[in-house]
Amino acid sequence: MSTKSLITNNVTQKPISVHKHDKHHETGSTKIFGFWIYLMSDCILFSALFATYAVLVNSTAVGPEGKDIFNLPFVLVETFLLLFSSMTYGFAILAMNQGQKKPVNIWLSLTFLLGLSFVSMEIFEFHELIREGSGPDRSAFLSSFFALVGTHGLHVALGLIWIIVMIVQISQRGLNSINQTRLMCLSLFWHFLDVIWICVFTIVYLLGAM
Repeated sequence: MSTKSLITNNVTQKPISVHKHDKHHETGSTKIFGFWIYLMSDCILFSALFATYAVLVNSTAVGPEGKDIFNLPFVLVETFLLLFSSMTYGFAILAMNQGQKKPVNIWLSLTFLLGLSFVSMEIFEFHELIREGSGPDRSAFLSSFFALVGTHGLHVALGLIWIIVMIVQISQRGLNSINQTRLMCLSLFWHFLDVIWICVFTIVYLLGAM
């Protein structure tokens, strides 16, 4: 092959490579923007649940009130578990930015364990309330409580499934552009759940225990 042909090939290949990189970047940005829209719709869902709880919080039907059933130290442990899981996920993103596949999976695994502990404690709390006769059918207050807290717990459980999928995907395919975009979307989702839980802890548990 002549020198002229080599130069021609290099000139034609570089723009193609740059174009592909720009295309992947634009696609990733579009997906993240689309996920932001999804989170806004989730905000509407939780806003409706919070509003329903605010309306029905005093409708106890001569049953137990929040201060009668809430165990603040127990819920505080739940809160710290979720907050620490958000921190470990942040370390996973830092490792991703450095291109370190193994540390990413380690931090994701720690996030999963913390999130699983949170969900397990929430299930235990629900089980104990139902066993004591304070289930969602006891009053409108308890129905709204189970709906709000349970919906958040369901979101966390879905996030745990997503984390497992990401660990498998990263193990098989590495930190390619697609997995990085998915990790960023999961990061938004996980931190969003943290913010929602802080609102739940403040409005439902702290105010309810007064």
